[in-house]
Amino acid sequence: MNWVGKKVLVTGAGGFIGSHLAESLVERGATVRALVRYRSSGSWGWLDRSRHKEEIQVVVGDVCDRESVMKAVDGVEVVFHLAALIAIPYSYEAPLSYLRTNVEGTLNVLQASRDLDVERMIHTSTSEVYGTAQSVPISESHPLQGQSPYSASKIAADKIVEAYHLSYGLPVVTVRPFNTYGPRQSARAIVPTIVSQCLIGNRVRLGSLSPTRDLNYVSDTVEGFILAGGSPEAIGRTINLGSGREISIGDLAKTVSGLLNRSILIEGDEERIRPKGSEVDRLLADSTTAHRILGWKPSVSLEAGLNLTVDWIQEHLNEYRPGVYVL
Repeated sequence: MNWVGKKVLVTGAGGFIGSHLAESLVERGATVRALVRYRSSGSWGWLDRSRHKEEIQVVVGDVCDRESVMKAVDGVEVVFHLAALIAIPYSYEAPLSYLRTNVEGTLNVLQASRDLDVERMIHTSTSEVYGTAQSVPISESHPLQGQSPYSASKIAADKIVEAYHLSYGLPVVTVRPFNTYGPRQSARAIVPTIVSQCLIGNRVRLGSLSPTRDLNYVSDTVEGFILAGGSPEAIGRTINLGSGREISIGDLAKTVSGLLNRSILIEGDEERIRPKGSEVDRLLADSTTAHRILGWKPSVSLEAGLNLTVDWIQEHLNEYRPGVYVL
């Protein structure tokens, strides 16, 4: 798609992936509107420090509020829906808030997109909806299993998106990224958790070390979203975005310490252990659909992406509290 002059909305644009996506769309010539959650401080999240801050129209509100969503969607052609509550540990503490934001919020975006005749809505799923892999690599036909309140809320959101496509013909695409990492990611994710602890000392406190993850640098994930926003064949489809390479949490910590040329002691932390039956033991993507329909393949290797991420976190270490377990 030629994005020049295309009117697009990014929900969750103040967040990690959303801010990178909004910036990339601006750089491709799109007219970008951002829906960011209202904060009494007036902050727009990462957009406050964006090099494209003045080129993005920001709408402050909440996806849980239908009027906020209608205002944000009015007049745009393509909606990228990334707004969500995403931290798995906190979903054990506040499951209802995940249902409200991830399910009701998605429903509000769907209804506004339908009422206002958008050309396409791109919905953000997560590899967590698969639960522990029953077979690998994981294709889009793999069964879904809600092993945490967070993943259950995302399964529900995915299904209401599917229903709006099948019931009303709403042109939707569900993008299902495997674990994204990179600059701006919060400490609740595993890569910044490891990196920030390595940078301040030689002890790294982690939960389970054996689970494996398929890690993807943020620019590759953003490219997948943008391709999904322009491909005619993508409408009505769910599309995995993953590298096809898995690494255990323990080996990831060793890789990061090697990049920093530091010796570390990995310590178990009971607080970080997820409830029995909730931990997803293995995630490894089959991205054949993305390759075939979108022409998408990751271009940043794990080592290269980790180097970029380490450099960024070193420069922004004040954004993190390495000694604190962040839900």
